[in-house]
Amino acid sequence: MAEQPPTWRQRGPLWCLDPSPRPGSAGSPPSRRLEFIGGTYLAATPHISYRRLLESCVQRGWAVRAWSFVPGFDHQSQANDAWRLFRADRLAEARAAGEPEMRTRVLRLGHSLGCKLHLLAPDAGRGARGLVALSFNNFSASRSIPLLSEMGEQFGFRSEFSPSPAETLRQIASGYRQPRNLLVRFRRDELDQSPRLFDTLRDRKDDASELLELPGDHLTPASAGLRKQFLGDWADDPARQRQIDRLAETIVRWGDHNAVKSD
Repeated sequence: MAEQPPTWRQRGPLWCLDPSPRPGSAGSPPSRRLEFIGGTYLAATPHISYRRLLESCVQRGWAVRAWSFVPGFDHQSQANDAWRLFRADRLAEARAAGEPEMRTRVLRLGHSLGCKLHLLAPDAGRGARGLVALSFNNFSASRSIPLLSEMGEQFGFRSEFSPSPAETLRQIASGYRQPRNLLVRFRRDELDQSPRLFDTLRDRKDDASELLELPGDHLTPASAGLRKQFLGDWADDPARQRQIDRLAETIVRWGDHNAVKSD
């Protein structure tokens, strides 16, 4: 009988996908884990919006924990929420298996807004082996969602992100402690601000951040393959699939390399 592919499971606001267990490892926490936060409008359903990318990473041996959330204006609060949720889930898995938490190698992965939330984590990045930031975006609310910003000014509710774009970069420069960061920008991405983030990171002492450019656009990580799902193989775009596979291979190779270096 053919082996069944892994299936997504939901634990509260986390969507979880694990590689097929190796012989003798059943019941153990995964040894390598991607903690993923998606971008605005896509983050609510990461198991659908980012299905192809995340499943491709799982096929290469990394477990995925993806946060489902609705973005708001208070990015610091949401960054704190994400960090607490991922940490509690790691602890629960370790306790269930009777193993110490740190046996799991954690790599943080974000797309667009998700990069910012990882960078604002209250542990300053020290609880992971590194961060892969896809299409970092740090625009103001007035540029990101101008109608909502105008309504906020009119009716007196928060209408700018907290921290603001400038304050975000200042916090990263002064407080972010993770030296290992891979910033990925796509050639046709007009929303990407990775070079500004890269300059901020590289100004820190002992920084080891890298900036990589790949073919694609802002939505390349979110190629979910929905056309194939509903219309069959004939409607699929092989070029898009190759982009996703190349991106997944880039993520896991970089993650494997840095997991070994930090041991």
